[in-house]
Amino acid sequence: MRAAAAALCWLWGSLLAAGRSLPRLRLPHRELLSTNRSVLFFGHRGFLGFRTLYLDEYRDRLFVGGKDALYSLRLDRASTDTKEIYWPPLPGQTEECFRKGKDPGTDCANYIRLLHPYNRTHLLACGTGAFHPVCAFVYVGHRGEHAFSLDPTSVESGRGRCPHEPDGAFASTVIGGELYAGLTADFLGRDPGIFRSTGTRSALRTEVDQRLLNEPKFVAAFLIPDNDDRDNDKAYFFFTEKVVEADGREHAVVSRVARVCVNDAGGQRVLVNKWSTFNKARLVCSVPGPGGIDTHFDELEDVFLLRTRDGKSPEIYALFSTVSHVFRGSAVCVYRMADVREVFNGPFAHRESPLHQWAAYEGRVPYPRPGVCPSKTTNQPRRPYSTTKDFPDEVLHFARAHPLMHKPVRPRHRRPLLVKADLQHRLLQLVVDRVDAEDGQHDVLFLGTDAGSVLKVVVLQKPNSAGTEEIVLEELQVFKAPVPITQMEISVKRQTLYVGASLGVAQVRLHQCESYGTACAECCLARDPYCAWDGTACTRYVPSGKRRYVRHTSPVYQCLDQNLTVDDFEHVEEKVLYGMEHNSTFLECVPRSPQASVQWFVQRPPDEQQDEVKTDERVLQTERGLLFRQLHSRDAGVYSCKTLEHGFTQTVARTSLRVLRARLTGSGWRSSACASGVATARARWPRASSPWLAWMRARRHARPSPRARGSACPGKLRPLRAGDLSSSGLAAAQSPPGPRAGSWAGHCHLGGCRATSQSGDVGEIRWHWAPRSCQVPPLVASGGYGATVTGVAVTPGSLLAFSANKRAEHSASPLFTRGVSRIFPHCQPGAWDRHLLSGVKTEPRRLDGEAGATLGWVQRGTGALTAQPLARAQPLCWEAERPLYERGKAEAGQARGQRCCSRSWKGIAGSSPAPLQPLILPPRENTNCLGAGQGQGGWQTAAGTFDPSLGKHGRGLG
Repeated sequence: MRAAAAALCWLWGSLLAAGRSLPRLRLPHRELLSTNRSVLFFGHRGFLGFRTLYLDEYRDRLFVGGKDALYSLRLDRASTDTKEIYWPPLPGQTEECFRKGKDPGTDCANYIRLLHPYNRTHLLACGTGAFHPVCAFVYVGHRGEHAFSLDPTSVESGRGRCPHEPDGAFASTVIGGELYAGLTADFLGRDPGIFRSTGTRSALRTEVDQRLLNEPKFVAAFLIPDNDDRDNDKAYFFFTEKVVEADGREHAVVSRVARVCVNDAGGQRVLVNKWSTFNKARLVCSVPGPGGIDTHFDELEDVFLLRTRDGKSPEIYALFSTVSHVFRGSAVCVYRMADVREVFNGPFAHRESPLHQWAAYEGRVPYPRPGVCPSKTTNQPRRPYSTTKDFPDEVLHFARAHPLMHKPVRPRHRRPLLVKADLQHRLLQLVVDRVDAEDGQHDVLFLGTDAGSVLKVVVLQKPNSAGTEEIVLEELQVFKAPVPITQMEISVKRQTLYVGASLGVAQVRLHQCESYGTACAECCLARDPYCAWDGTACTRYVPSGKRRYVRHTSPVYQCLDQNLTVDDFEHVEEKVLYGMEHNSTFLECVPRSPQASVQWFVQRPPDEQQDEVKTDERVLQTERGLLFRQLHSRDAGVYSCKTLEHGFTQTVARTSLRVLRARLTGSGWRSSACASGVATARARWPRASSPWLAWMRARRHARPSPRARGSACPGKLRPLRAGDLSSSGLAAAQSPPGPRAGSWAGHCHLGGCRATSQSGDVGEIRWHWAPRSCQVPPLVASGGYGATVTGVAVTPGSLLAFSANKRAEHSASPLFTRGVSRIFPHCQPGAWDRHLLSGVKTEPRRLDGEAGATLGWVQRGTGALTAQPLARAQPLCWEAERPLYERGKAEAGQARGQRCCSRSWKGIAGSSPAPLQPLILPPRENTNCLGAGQGQGGWQTAAGTFDPSLGKHGRGLG
């Protein structure tokens, strides 16, 4: 037991180490569409109900089978020039299907499950027919004709050719005008078999015997010839089935490969109209472990044949998953046809009874050997065997009793090519493309998941070793909804991947080299065998162009001919960031590749040497940068963010951090910049493509209102007196790092600082960012304050413009980038709501100009920027002098003299790294309440400064 436990621990660690590989690029669904990387087709009714597709490169068409319809699409543009054949169930079949207990919405339709070329002008199509399988021929014409019509006279029963259910396991292929199919042939799904039909010969099927097939799940079927003699052609079926162990109690699932001769005609007296050449063997895909304890991936998901020129020795790529309850994982194993044939030519498996173990059969094997096709090699001078009906009964009896081969088929190098044990989603589909590169051939694997995405992986063989190295190049979110991908086909000629799911079909280009970046180093670091640097851009490789090595990716070596030096990789624009002493500050650095590791270095004047930044409880390194929870004057310096990837180091961000000194007054800390009227320069910048960039740019470049004149803190806010803190129940000694009493406007962690107009007009309110006294970023996804929002990335923002005279206008973007934080229980990601005061509908739009960027939103039912800080305190209460509005009192106003309370500062036990300071209050005598009947919506100073309520149920402007 100890040895087994130790082996399991070793295995788990090795699998995680092998499977831990992040994609270099994650391309969301919207980006794939906007860059024309992907084209989608959802049918003519908005829902395809996809079940199968056939890629016809001869006719340049893609034939698709869906719910009650067949489609013919162009290969180069799947959404244009489409043709449809509407093929619903016959009258009365839908009602009969419903009476038999099936769902009329999902089961009782004609789902097209089979599409195969039958001859030069026709396809064979079969559908479920509302649990009455039906088949017909579809005329597609000759090349260039673009015909597409169903021959109604050819419609016939599809029993034994097509499954009854829409999603049952099924595999088929057409060989010489005959259909070979593995399926369950009855309504209840209890009659599994391998069938041959549709041709001129009599139909064949496997005998009903659990020794042959025991609850199989068919995955794939192919014709693979043995040699130039067509009489030796065989059809191979790949499936999983249950096996009963010797004790008769445990049922295990194993993967199999079986084969039958194409010219099999059954027996004359034994196995009449049954397969007489059926043999099967186990497919093994396992990770070797210590002490001979291997971990098996037994659930076969998909099989892809990488064809060779002669067609006789394709490489078999098989995708497996685990059936273990201990861990979830997937693996890809590669098999050689020579190894498969060696197993089928080896010993047969034999056991005396179900209570005995399997062993190699050591008795006499009759002639002709069971499983051998009748051909010239089996003929004898006096006993010609031109057909299986000529085989002796002894041969057929032996074939019936010994269908299983003793040895299993093991993968190349006796280990998987690829192991993934850390994926959140299950791998379901596999296609492979072999790409030539300067340093050899590389296999690029495209793996379809159950979440509508495709992983693009290149596997490199390690030199002088049987081991491999996997590189996850891209993760493509092909479908917006997380639907399982059920079929994929690849066109090497067109460099296109065709992906099918229940919603529809997608046409995806195999590569988009410009996505990796605009520099030679970025192109080389991608290690994409499809791409090369042509001297000016990262483009698709052509044989006459320059090729990049895939195994060896040092840009310094490969880009030397671009007249680059090592200093070129270190050159990056230096940005200036101001931070106030004792406040929080964030230096942003997001590496382009998730595969790169990040290190921070600092150069403090007057030293020229760079020292590595040491992190602690005050200085935290997160996935998006460096967070100073409390800034010290000694933190000033030039910070460089460097990434390390495949042994190559480059600087991706450089920030000059300048710390503004704060002086202690009788009422607390006060910004020296605010007191002296120092303002940062006005700056213009392009529209940000993400809230993150907009936030950082707004914080970095914004300035106070021009009416503030730089002579005093904007908005005529006096410093908060020490006595003002007593009303909150939070002692001054407990004040955290961050905006202190006397700093102007707001708390950085809840939306940034705000400067307001001096006009006193309550109908005009403008908010501006103040980087001089607030340098704290959005809450980050990991580390630091990010832990308090349970790993959810939050983008705080601000309402930039508001006019209260006749109508309310504001711009906003979602507060959350993903997920919902427990701190904001009412927020929904991306939600937009009516403005609670004026009734004007909120529309997401951006304002340019002085304010710079738009980063606010209106929270449903509570108001924008509503938050619950992590410090514990008592509710804050004050007197209201007058309503803010003359109209809409029932919604927003309150009667004079009413007390309004903010139920805020709800603590979260154990999650706050340090107590946070409450929002700074204005003079209490100049306060006007909003919506006190709703639980305190906000407050208003006489100068026009508006701050959002922090109430749990508050309704405010935001």
